[in-house]
Amino acid sequence: MAGTGPLTQDWEPVVIRKKPLNAAAKKDEKTVNAARRAGAEIETLKKSNAGTNRAASSSTTLNTRKLDDETENLTHERVPSELKKAIMQARLDKKLTQAQLAQMINEKPQVIQEYESGKAIPNQQIITKLERALSMKLRGKK
Repeated sequence: MAGTGPLTQDWEPVVIRKKPLNAAAKKDEKTVNAARRAGAEIETLKKSNAGTNRAASSSTTLNTRKLDDETENLTHERVPSELKKAIMQARLDKKLTQAQLAQMINEKPQVIQEYESGKAIPNQQIITKLERALSMKLRGKK
């Protein structure tokens, strides 16, 4: 071997340290008890609505009486009987089924069924499509 002199180690000592405690770890029961044993000063606070939904539910009680006192009956406008009869008559005059008419206007057959039964909420775009497909004016003056 070509080395001269005594062999020595080049390494420096490495110190491994634990991370400092974060806020959640400081509140851990073990940590609090260890701090009490060591005589450290501990501050405890009681949160007023901790673990409850009181804050969320209290705002709804303010409007509850108003809602209970409300007597107005709110309903959506439905297809008038003259419109549903006109759609049905025009479809039958063209010898179309509900499914065929729905396909012509790119809607589901259920939409045509709802219009003819009067359960649908009138949509001007759909009524315009029906007027074009049936080549008949369904709203306004006839």
